[in-house]
This record gives sequence, C-alpha cells and structure tokens, in this order.
Amino acid sequence: MQNFSEVKIFQVKPDKTAEFEELIKNISQEMQKLRGLIKTSCLKRFYIFDNINEPPRELTKIVKCVKYFMYSEFDCIQNYAYATKWLFDNYQKTLQRLLIAPFDINCGESVF
Repeated sequence: MQNFSEVKIFQVKPDKTAEFEELIKNISQEMQKLRGLIKTSCLKRFYIFDNINEPPRELTKIVKCVKYFMYSEFDCIQNYAYATKWLFDNYQKTLQRLLIAPFDINCGESVF
C-alpha cells in the first residue's frame, strides 16, 4: 500500500498573515492526533528564483497575497479522506476569512 500525500496552497490576505500562521500551527498540532498522519509541514513563500546561477532572492513586496504551502502525508487514502473532512468540518470557515480565495488541494499517491 502506498502513502497518500497532499499539498494545500493558501493565498493569505497580507494583513492576516500573523493570524494565519498561529491558526495553521494549531491545526498542525491537532492533526498530529489524527490516525495515519505520517508528517505535515508548512512553508511561507519568501524567495523567488530570478537567475538559476545565483541563490534565490528574498521577495521585497506583497502584490496580492502571501502564499503558504502545507504538505501532509498519510499512510492510506482512507485516513487522508478522514483528515480532510475533519479539516473542513472544524476550520473551513475560519480559514476562509483569512484567504483571498478558496485554498487549492493537490493530492495523490506518494511516489517515494
């Protein structure tokens, strides 16, 4: 059986980043209690590649939103589906107030 993974993409309103970061930390801590979770992490997009021959440069201004990417991996699709329902049941409305658009979910079987 293969693990099942997802990447959520959050486009957070610039004035809501502190609130979002606190919320996503709490969500992550609560997710640790869910069955089948192998790992989860979140990153804030802070850098961009302009030139592949140089290190990425730090973003200097926010145009429309601040992007966050949350990666989660589960032991099977059933536990992933349960966790996704849990997230929507408990946090969808709270999250949505912090975002400029509904968050994207990209999911599938882990390759390695």
